[in-house]
Amino acid sequence: MSALQPEDAKLVTLARSARGRTGAPEGAAVRDTDGRTYLAATVSLPSLQLSALQAAVAAAVASGVQGLEAAAVVSAADTVEQAGLAAVHDLAPSAPVHLAAPDGALRTTV
Repeated sequence: MSALQPEDAKLVTLARSARGRTGAPEGAAVRDTDGRTYLAATVSLPSLQLSALQAAVAAAVASGVQGLEAAAVVSAADTVEQAGLAAVHDLAPSAPVHLAAPDGALRTTV
């Protein structure tokens, strides 16, 4: 698998930091069309369940973002969960979503 471009590698680093800081199962980061980044971890409350990718997209949208360039998820899972992927593609149908292992190694790009 090819190496990530520097800006996408930064997304993986930010997603790892969100995951590590909270101890959550997943961390995610998204980059908007202006180059700003938004990161989040899995939200698991009795009244609210969001994947890290859904939460990162929600943070971006709450800040007024109109589009995304790319996203990254750090997880032990083998695939990007569909609801988060759909949220990214609501804003940017062709945006790449990189899935990395907890150690930051790229697994796949969707």
